[in-house]
Amino acid sequence: MTHFRKLTSVAALMVASVWTAPVFADEVDPASLYDVSTDGSSTQVKAGEKGVFVVSVKTKSGAHVSEEAPLKLDVKASHVSVTKEKLGREDSVSKKAAGQQFVDPRFEVPFSAAAAGKGSVDAKLVFFICTEKICARQQKTLSVPVEVL
Repeated sequence: MTHFRKLTSVAALMVASVWTAPVFADEVDPASLYDVSTDGSSTQVKAGEKGVFVVSVKTKSGAHVSEEAPLKLDVKASHVSVTKEKLGREDSVSKKAAGQQFVDPRFEVPFSAAAAGKGSVDAKLVFFICTEKICARQQKTLSVPVEVL
């Protein structure tokens, strides 16, 4: 009788694992729920003039950037000077329109260049992408080369 109980327990475990297997197949890669872009960033500026470093997150259908979890953009530059190195949600130039539930963040960080040469603006973006089923921390490293004329 004990042998029969062990077999039914094993059979029940096997059935449970078969039923839960499709759950794993339905999991989505959080990185597929959005695109991060530096489009609109200045890649050439004249010495003494200003440029802009742009970082935008564009979410796909059914996803949004969490408004409750941290959103940070840490910026470092070489051969150019940025006006601000640590940015948060409040620094996003995207604001909610009336009736809009979520907004995709967009940062526009001004920078200046004193002398001719090659440099870059580099950033680390940390945010949480969410759907009805998940909320996952994301980290992206970005870099835009800048030529100062």
